[in-house]
Amino acid sequence: MIENANIWYLDNFSMMNVLKPHELMDLEKMTVMADVAKNQAVYFPQDEARTIYFLKKGKVKISKVSDTGKEMILSILGPREIFGELVLAGDNLREDLAIATEDVVICKVNQERFKELMAKNPDLNFAITKFIGLRIKKIQTRLENLIFKTSEQRITWFIKDFTTEFGRQIAGFPNQWHVDMKLTHKEIGKLTATSRQMVTTVLSNLETKGIIKYDRNRIYILDINQIN
Repeated sequence: MIENANIWYLDNFSMMNVLKPHELMDLEKMTVMADVAKNQAVYFPQDEARTIYFLKKGKVKISKVSDTGKEMILSILGPREIFGELVLAGDNLREDLAIATEDVVICKVNQERFKELMAKNPDLNFAITKFIGLRIKKIQTRLENLIFKTSEQRITWFIKDFTTEFGRQIAGFPNQWHVDMKLTHKEIGKLTATSRQMVTTVLSNLETKGIIKYDRNRIYILDINQIN
């Protein structure tokens, strides 16, 4: 039985299933647990990149900020996700901004020691490579949506994608979903390259059509098949 809290947290990440018990123990020795309060930064652009992060609890926003202060949100990450992973590909400085959108719990691992573990375990190396590839594919899909979809289509796609990733189906109603969404209309606009006003209009239209119900903290999708 694994009693150490750090090991329990790390063992809940699917890609860690490839580790042998002694390797999991080695990883635990490398790990530092940390709490980050809502709206606090995990790291800033140009920070030295030495660490990868395992997100146990809460959500983290990854974004780019221009020289003029304009923000573009790249992704919202939830529990059981890794971030700061580009340090494994040789990045020496952070290029993005990571902010806790709610109180979070993270596991921090030194990248050099994690690379040593990857070198000893080809299955872990493959799992991390696959993970990075899937994340790049997801970003590519988002970029394609920005190019080829209308503002309304981008917003409805985001609602469906976010709900199926972070939400859950309502028991007995397979087409109905529920998700806690502590994102403002302005933040959704930044994720979809649309205005806050457009987000408000699209959500209101979806509610009028009986496809969703929503308030400040959650969204109910009443028929997910109606969101294309």
